[in-house]
Amino acid sequence: MLRGFRKFLCLLCAISLLAIPTRNVTYAQDNANFYVGTGIYDITGPAAEVVMMGYASNEQITEGIHLRLRSRAFIVADNTDNKRTVFVSADLGQLFQGVKQGVMRKLQETYGDLYRDENVMLSATHTHCGPAGHSHYALYNISAYGYIEENYDCIVDGVYNSIVRAHNNLETGYIEINSSTLNGTSINRSIVAYNNNDEDERNIFTDDIDRDMVMLNFKNSNGDLLGIINWFPIHPTSMGNTNHYISSDNKGYASYLYEKTMGTDYMADKTFVAAFAQSDCGDVSPNIHGGELGYGDNDFESTKFAGEQQYLKGLELSNSANTIVSGNIDYRHKYIDFSNISVAPEYTSYKCNSELPNEITESDHKLTYDAAIGYSFACGAEDGPSNIDMFHEGMTADDYPIDEGCNLVKTAQHFLNIIPEINTVNGLKYPELWEQHYPKPILFATGKGEPYPWTPEILPIQIMKIGQLILVAVPAEFTSMSGRRLKRIVKQTMDKDSNIDHTVVLAGLSNAYSGYVATQEEYDVQHYEGASTHFGKWTLPSYLQEFHKITNDMKNNVATEPGPTPRDLKDEQMCFQTGVVLDNVPIGKDFGEVEEDVNSSYNIGDDVSVSFWTGHPKNDLKTQSTYLEVQKRVDNQWVTIANDWDWETKYRWIRKDPVWGSSLAKVEWTIPNDTLPGTYRILHHGAYKNGWTGDIIHFDGLSSEFQIN
Repeated sequence: MLRGFRKFLCLLCAISLLAIPTRNVTYAQDNANFYVGTGIYDITGPAAEVVMMGYASNEQITEGIHLRLRSRAFIVADNTDNKRTVFVSADLGQLFQGVKQGVMRKLQETYGDLYRDENVMLSATHTHCGPAGHSHYALYNISAYGYIEENYDCIVDGVYNSIVRAHNNLETGYIEINSSTLNGTSINRSIVAYNNNDEDERNIFTDDIDRDMVMLNFKNSNGDLLGIINWFPIHPTSMGNTNHYISSDNKGYASYLYEKTMGTDYMADKTFVAAFAQSDCGDVSPNIHGGELGYGDNDFESTKFAGEQQYLKGLELSNSANTIVSGNIDYRHKYIDFSNISVAPEYTSYKCNSELPNEITESDHKLTYDAAIGYSFACGAEDGPSNIDMFHEGMTADDYPIDEGCNLVKTAQHFLNIIPEINTVNGLKYPELWEQHYPKPILFATGKGEPYPWTPEILPIQIMKIGQLILVAVPAEFTSMSGRRLKRIVKQTMDKDSNIDHTVVLAGLSNAYSGYVATQEEYDVQHYEGASTHFGKWTLPSYLQEFHKITNDMKNNVATEPGPTPRDLKDEQMCFQTGVVLDNVPIGKDFGEVEEDVNSSYNIGDDVSVSFWTGHPKNDLKTQSTYLEVQKRVDNQWVTIANDWDWETKYRWIRKDPVWGSSLAKVEWTIPNDTLPGTYRILHHGAYKNGWTGDIIHFDGLSSEFQIN
């Protein structure tokens, strides 16, 4: 009863916000100081038999779709010199370096040097329920049994096409900015590590996580809302590690709600786009009751709550925005070898109550080292535990010294000796790394992999300026305090000797991926985030130092050296997963034939279910399409009212006989409260592979008609 009343209040709130009048055309034309464009494209990937990326569990395999994954692109160009920036928020677990390289190849084939590494920022939302296998580095492909080219191509093509659409949709317009805080939606999942930060620094803040939300409105010269970008730090782990549906999780659901409100047409070249992008979410969980426990009774209710809260606050900020983004566009980008940085003491001691470093001391520098991950990495985070008994958070080299005794972890590591390819990263082989990464006990020395490291060491850092907005792109997951320190040093640099109060936003998981970045105090505790900080205790200070340098370059209008070129491993990939061999149906059945039909009638709130004999989803990813349609009869014509990306539908693929090659597609539809009475049916679109010819043959399946009362 109370939950229903709460949903009713949320609906009234949304309606009232939408009723706020838009600004007049004269106001819009007076403030149209940019060219702005938005674009959106499908990046969902294989919906069956691919391990998901995020929890690194090879038991979490895709078996269908709940919410499709999409790439959302935004281009801003100066209307005087045409200098431009691209920001993309993609519904991915990580934005791997190989994906950025693939997208840039396609952009430069089309547009030459108009779009380059320096002015293109690609960021992942960090959903944990998308297909894996799209990295070019071994650590991230192991659980997926290698590289999945089909998924990689789908992602690269989709991100590219979203940018092309944004480019083609450029028009004169302006940007509004607004910000606030969102409470009651997230918690710090690693509070023991956070509390190891200095008390004086912690006391600067009212909370143990960053609850700030920043919103941008993109409007044309008529004042029409073209799209929004919203940044808010929260892990998309509302869907847990036992879920098998592809899902964009809470951030994707927030985008879906906003786009549904605005009437987004996902098939159209030009339509409204709402990105709920990621920020410094490293230790921020949506599971507000701790551990794996979010709001409600299951993953879907938890996802709905966290997504709905972001959507409603975003809608409020969008409609109340009254500050125009004004000023020039600029950017800096640099590749850095993070395995070998000398960090000055001004940065190793920097806190959120420190002065901006000025003169740099030449002595007492600290170093970063070859990438390695600690024992506590293997236990998983509190809201996505691996449940491997031998691992727990807080495992340090003091408790598990390399040269004393034996334990289950060391025994397991010794077994790696029988697999040469894996033994190259065996942490026990590198006692010097234990000293360099102290107090981290080394599970995998990923930087020592042969012939290539298992994780990248040459990584991009990037900063973009759009008027008073400063976007800071990091190729990792920053914890709350790490993000605060980085944002502060950038803001101190930009605000110095300036009358502009800059808004600094950290864009997490951008352009590449290299695990976590914890503060050195959090690192000492060796919880999951510290164990996943790749380059040792001084990783965060190295970011502070290098970002301070490129921010100074931008402020002083000095060119930034590009740095070393990262390796491109596109031609070095291996896949150990077979493709679709053939599809079959039981004797006497046809593809698309109904196996279990709908009932004759249903009521509002009921679950409608129908299953069809089908082919493997890998035969056709249905990119920019759908595996299902819910249709209503209107004036003797069938009108589609829901697809496989809608919240109330689920498409599930079920393998029936792996030898014979038969499978079922189960379509579920929970009838929404606003559904009109009438006659309905469900349509399934599938494709099967002929085992003799290898041809892919498309077919449709159709349920019986049913009534909704």
